[in-house]
Amino acid sequence: MPEPHHESPEATLNPIEDQSPLAPFQQPVFRMLWITWLMANICMWMSDVAGAWTMTSLNASPLWVALVQTAASLPVFLLGIPSGALADILDRKRYFLFTQIWVAGVACLLSLVVFLDLLSPGLLLLLIFANGVGLAMRWPVFSAIVPELVPRMQLPAALALNGVSMNASRIIGPLLAGALIASFGSVWVFLLNALLSLLAALLITRWQRQHKPHPLGREKLGSAMRIGLQYVAQSHHLKGVLARTSIFFVTSTALIALLPLIARGLDGGGAGTFTLMLAAMGSGAILATAFLPRLRRALSRDALVMCGASVQSGAMILLAFTHQIWVAAPTMVLAGAAWITTANTLSVSAQMGLPDWVRARGMSTYQMAIMGSNAIGAAVWGQVATMASVQLSVLLGALTGITAMALINRLMPAQGMVEDLTPSSLLKAPQTDAPPANGHVLLMIEYLIDPARADEFRDLMQESRRSRLRHGVLQWELLHDINQPGRFIEMIEDESWTSHQRRFDRVTTADVALRDRKLAFHIGESPPLVTRSVMETTIKS
Repeated sequence: MPEPHHESPEATLNPIEDQSPLAPFQQPVFRMLWITWLMANICMWMSDVAGAWTMTSLNASPLWVALVQTAASLPVFLLGIPSGALADILDRKRYFLFTQIWVAGVACLLSLVVFLDLLSPGLLLLLIFANGVGLAMRWPVFSAIVPELVPRMQLPAALALNGVSMNASRIIGPLLAGALIASFGSVWVFLLNALLSLLAALLITRWQRQHKPHPLGREKLGSAMRIGLQYVAQSHHLKGVLARTSIFFVTSTALIALLPLIARGLDGGGAGTFTLMLAAMGSGAILATAFLPRLRRALSRDALVMCGASVQSGAMILLAFTHQIWVAAPTMVLAGAAWITTANTLSVSAQMGLPDWVRARGMSTYQMAIMGSNAIGAAVWGQVATMASVQLSVLLGALTGITAMALINRLMPAQGMVEDLTPSSLLKAPQTDAPPANGHVLLMIEYLIDPARADEFRDLMQESRRSRLRHGVLQWELLHDINQPGRFIEMIEDESWTSHQRRFDRVTTADVALRDRKLAFHIGESPPLVTRSVMETTIKS
């Protein structure tokens, strides 16, 4: 379990400084880990560029080229929940370090295969998939680390700076990869990738983070995964974020996955053109970061996401038909600005909808939506390009993106302010002299209410159901006494006594407010009757 976040003295800044786009850099640990993240992203882009360009040499089929993106993205989709759960229950520093060593090892193996001239299209996809496994493990833990490093007011700026890191690497990585490929060959790209990954790992070892084991012990992996999925499934806010994320990335991937072929189709297109296009997109993202605080103040989340998706679609339509580099490069700048605007808005929205105890698991589902959408989109748009043309594939991706985003904004609009997820200690965990060693725990809370307000009470109890399930209960039921219309019993089943106690560590200010609203319905002379029982199963022979 992650330890509680305590703001360091240097994190206490005045409101003006807090709102600066560069304010998070005042935190020394954030600066160091940001540099680490930059290096890790440079390695990622170098690997992606070298892999995509190498595939065009091994097999220039649009489907095979697009499958490079699928191989890189699919592990995050497949392993997102387990890696998020591990990031929430293990020592995050050691886990982060392990992911960097994994990526370095895969890069060394890929270098060896290329050096020995043993590379085939299938083997290339397999090694890119293995590299993606490292990314699948790394992203959730880093997403959970960032809120530990900066005050909550600085979180949007910190996430935007992470976007800068991603897009600066989008420039630096392809430039380095392109120069090395042109001068020495792709093997040197993979070797440099390995060296930079090891250097990033060394920087992580300098992070003086003390892991404090939870008094109740470490959560079981299976339970942690289940609870992470339950939390997202019972959060309307997070489901809205994931829906928008999936739509944006499954459609915009048509541009990224087919970019090597778009670059080849431009007048005089080649490896240098491909690098220029990626660099232009990264430049646009970095430039847009300076305007994000102002845009967030001026527009709602849904409006900002819609604007980003619209600009992205417009850029894709233009790129589908132009053959001129002087038109394509500025258009990629616009695409980069739209990408960072949409991605940062959705990332901030996801982070604000998660408490610390489940943050890595929640963000892993967000990253699963991104990478799963990338993997599916790359395969779909690659197949469309194979059957028809690259231009038609990119055009369909653009039109689908703008239409679907407008539809989801209408069907799942944002529901005002996110609930207050500040941890609360007002509700204390129950104690007993003889805690049960095993067996499910059944909690029953008896309410006596005015029968005339029964429907209103039932509606409120549905909020209670969602809250209890988000906290990790196995089952929730509301019982109504047939003979006494005003008597309701809230029944909650926990996996164990430890799981029952652990839920009290997850109580937020919003949960306390919900408890008070339920108590306001109670008209009994004494507080609602609470009983706790261990569920026992007796088998008679």
